[in-house]
Amino acid sequence: MDLSVVIVNYQTFELTKNTINSIFQYNYSFSHEIIVVDNNSSDDSLAKLQEYFKDKVKFIASSENNGFATGNNQALNICKGRYVLLLNSDTIVWENTLNNIYNYMEKHLDVGAIGCKVLLENGELDKACKRSFPNVKNSFFRLFHIPIKSKNDDYNLDNLADDEIYEIDCLTGAFIFMRFNALGKTAFLDESFFMYGEDIDLCYRIKKEGWKIIYYGKSSITHLKGASSKKQKSKLIYEFYKAMYIYYKKHQASENFFLINIIVYFGIILLCFLKLFFNLFKKKN
Repeated sequence: MDLSVVIVNYQTFELTKNTINSIFQYNYSFSHEIIVVDNNSSDDSLAKLQEYFKDKVKFIASSENNGFATGNNQALNICKGRYVLLLNSDTIVWENTLNNIYNYMEKHLDVGAIGCKVLLENGELDKACKRSFPNVKNSFFRLFHIPIKSKNDDYNLDNLADDEIYEIDCLTGAFIFMRFNALGKTAFLDESFFMYGEDIDLCYRIKKEGWKIIYYGKSSITHLKGASSKKQKSKLIYEFYKAMYIYYKKHQASENFFLINIIVYFGIILLCFLKLFFNLFKKKN
């Protein structure tokens, strides 16, 4: 098997169905399989997906929802592909994207992971698809919208063209194409992260192993990001800021002074509290 496509479903039958169909509608120069992990959905989406795709897709039914990272790892344990694509259930894969990405990986053996241009529903770029690793400095500039004088402080890499191909630090978890066999255990996600931050952590570990991470801006997918509601659930807000804490403590705290770490931890807690507070007054769609 050349490629295993991994999709985690949680109560998104229509979105997941459309994502899978966007893959099936094109022909490929390589063999592939699709594995869907259902994170204990309560809306019959698993049963409906199984009926709709029958024997075309492999399914794993999780007995509980332990998060996005855990769900992906369940599929990674049974993947047969030399490559693995972690793909969000709310994406649309466009023609030639997978063929182009696959061919690039076949020709560039020093690349551990690659992502494509990710477009939002309105056609704008999802800036998470090409990023620097977050640190105290670039996070501070981004939080307070301070003009950036150095490209080294540009978290979203706005200075780099959206339609080109180049090495970056970090991809979005919506689309991560990995050299699975070569990466081994490094390809598995850290299950400390429930829903956010696992993509940054994964990319950090891949680069630490000496592999390149590439942004391939000549092919694209569409990500229906944030389509469900403007009002976020409190748990998702909590998990977002928890992920910040986990990532900083795991990869950056040892590099900074104790006082800086205290300030960072306090800042994360404060931002989480403020976000939860203001979210109370947002209206649902």
